[in-house]
Parts: sequence; structure tokens; C-alpha cells
Amino acid sequence: MAIIFCLVMLSVLITGVIGLFLQQLFSFSVEWPEFKNKLMHAIAELSVYIQQNFGMDKDKQIQLFDDFFSNSTSGIYPIIRNFAFSSLSALAFAIMVPFFTALILFNRKNYVTVLYSLFEDGKKTMIQEIIQETVHTYYNFVKGVSIVYIIVGCLNSIGLLILGIPHPFLFGFIASVLTFIPYVGIITASLLPITIAWITYDSYWYPLGVVMVFGFVQYLEGNFIFPFAVGSRLKINTLVTILAIILGGILWGAAGMILFVPFVAILKLIADRVPELKSLSLFLGTDPDSK
Repeated sequence: MAIIFCLVMLSVLITGVIGLFLQQLFSFSVEWPEFKNKLMHAIAELSVYIQQNFGMDKDKQIQLFDDFFSNSTSGIYPIIRNFAFSSLSALAFAIMVPFFTALILFNRKNYVTVLYSLFEDGKKTMIQEIIQETVHTYYNFVKGVSIVYIIVGCLNSIGLLILGIPHPFLFGFIASVLTFIPYVGIITASLLPITIAWITYDSYWYPLGVVMVFGFVQYLEGNFIFPFAVGSRLKINTLVTILAIILGGILWGAAGMILFVPFVAILKLIADRVPELKSLSLFLGTDPDSK
């Protein structure tokens, strides 16, 4: 029952995130006609500017655009194919993860027994302590991540409020939640506030301001907020946290950027209890006097 309850709650959370994602797309589709008119007007103004300052008439501009589009088409298909393959692979992996998770949790006592059998009797106590602290480590990791996205939501909202964008807290926290979806999430979350900023103020500076707010907050989140908030709870220093994020992104992509941080914390738990790894424990930790 505990396993089922956890999986159901996780499914509800994922469904909520997907719902926010779809709600953003639907809201953007409602604003699309007016956005399209403004976009066409901006393209017309750009065309006139090019014609007046560079002496290129509309026919030459259209021909240049057609040539560019024709040359770009051949390179678009591999990108679309790779994106479709990656999306299907991620979907299949997402479907299988709950089943693997349920099986691992259901057989966890057997796995612990096997782990005990691999070590001498005198080290079983140490292994049990490491396992228990690993559970607490992941719990602290989840709490730290939750705090990170609350901070990100507040910073997004404050930035949008300063710009005078309607519904700043709604857009700010939606953007914060959707950052769980790497790259695509923040782009989708920014579409509606950018559109509303353009429609409301009829100026290019306000949409640019929205992009700058989200970009600056994302920079802070990746380089300062996440390493400090999560690393301090896991008792690993900020430099190691940043290195774990970078290395995880190189090896496993977006998933590695999240998972490598608790992996490093578990490595520190082991190093704390093995005298031969004391130097590694000092390197990973925040307390130079730790033993």
C-alpha cells in the first residue's frame, strides 16, 4: 500500500506538471491571432527598414528568404528525426520507471540482505548506517529542490511585477514548476508572458524584459541557488555541487544534472566512514574539521 500510495502521488504531480504545460499551450493559442497580427506588422516594418537602408526591394528579400529556407530544409529533417526518437525513448523510459521502482521497493529487504552478505559481520552496522542516511539524504535533496523552485518562482514573479506584466505570480510560479522539464519547460512557460507583454504595451522592450528576467533567474538557479540550497542540506560544498551538475549533464543529460548531486552525497557518506577515504570526504564536505 505504501508503494502504491507513493506512485500515485508521483503520478498526480507529473500529471499536474503536464497539465500546466498544456494550459500554457492552450492559453498561447488563444492569444495567437493578435500575436500573429503584431508579428506580421513587425515583419513589414523590418522589410521597409531593409529597403530604405540597404536598397533591397521586397522581391529580393523574398528571394533571399526562399533561398535560405530551401538550404535550411535539408538540415531540418535530421533534427526532427532525432527529436522524435529522443521523445519516444523518453516516453518509453518514463512508462517503465514506475514498474522498476515498484519492483525495487517491493524487494528492497532482499537487496539489503544481499548487501549485508557481501561484507564481514563487523561492517554490517556501518552498512546499515549508510543505508539509513542515504534515505535521509534523498529526503533532504527533495526538500532542497522544493526550496529552490519556491525561490525561483518568487524571483520570476518579482521580476514580472517590476515590469508590470499582468498576473506576475501566476506566470512566475508556472515558469518555476515547468523548469522540471529541461529546456522545453522554461521556453513554453515564457511564451504566454512574452505575448501578453507585447500585446499589452505594444513595445519590444517588455517582451525582451521578460526574456531577460527568466534568463537571469535561470542563471542564478543553475549556478548559485541550486548548489547552495541543495548542497548545504547534503553537506557537500558548492564547488563540488556545481561540478556534479556539469558532469551529470555531460554523461546523462538533464537527468544526470539532477541525480549526480545525491550520488555525490552518498559517496561522501561512504567516505566519512572509511578511513582510507578521509581525504575524499574532506574534499567533498563543507566542514574542514569533519572526521
